[in-house]
Amino acid sequence: MVIKEIKEYAQIRTKARAYLCYIMSRHLSKVNKDIEDEATFIEHQLELLKENIPQADLIYALDSAGRQIGHIHTQNGKIDKKHEIGTDRSDRAYFYKTVKEHRCVLTDPYPSLGTNKMVITATFPIYDENNNLLFIICVDIQLKDILKIILPSSVDSNFGTYSKIVYGAFSLALVLVSLMLFLKGLSSILILGFHLGTININEMFKATILLTLSLAIFDLVKAIFEEEVLGKEKKEGAGDGHQTMIRFLGSIIIALSIESLMLVFKFALTDPTKIIYAVELIVGVTALIVGLSIYVKANKPTSKKR
Repeated sequence: MVIKEIKEYAQIRTKARAYLCYIMSRHLSKVNKDIEDEATFIEHQLELLKENIPQADLIYALDSAGRQIGHIHTQNGKIDKKHEIGTDRSDRAYFYKTVKEHRCVLTDPYPSLGTNKMVITATFPIYDENNNLLFIICVDIQLKDILKIILPSSVDSNFGTYSKIVYGAFSLALVLVSLMLFLKGLSSILILGFHLGTININEMFKATILLTLSLAIFDLVKAIFEEEVLGKEKKEGAGDGHQTMIRFLGSIIIALSIESLMLVFKFALTDPTKIIYAVELIVGVTALIVGLSIYVKANKPTSKKR
């Protein structure tokens, strides 16, 4: 699911940065000449952020050289021994990017050394009255938590989890339907036997329809389960179209195509005057194919010329 989480984060990154930077700027105090105890000042700033960003995994401060100052604050109070005062973090992207841009920065997702989870880091620089960098306040938040804050309908939110359960249940039910159709179609073929003289064309077509519907439904279930439950990434060039919709329309087209073919042969043998109904069904299937082609074409990514 990490791939889909990263993709969702890329879509809401601007909102996430605006939200976190607003919270940090609102609760972090400016430095003035009246500060006597620098360590106490920093601890106070970290405590404020801990109260106002309860989703934060780690909250800590760096000096202008990138070394950790003060203690790391967490919601559960457990800190790995790797995170000690004086730890050099000057090689971290969030540090030198903050120094370079002179503003609040939000990183790409990366595995945290403290929790081994995918996290993002928000940083906020604090300057003195002469615009000299004094501290950088850093807040680590797990990727799934920032998605819950900014995108409540994400794959790891409560609603997202509920949706996966529902889609999983429907997928199971459809698999059972597909299996029943397959068994019914297979039994129809076995009942006919293998003697060419006793084969009934209509029964063969019915068995073919059952087997084709079984395959189409299974293909539809595969698309639903991969896209909605597993959160599988689309193949490159697949476009923005909903793959479940494409598979669903494809299943309908396959079923109606076989039905129209069966009607053509049936009416040709029994009542040729009714063959017009089969032709009308074929026209309807053709319209569905054209509509699906337009849908796929409209969602196909346009290649950018260099």
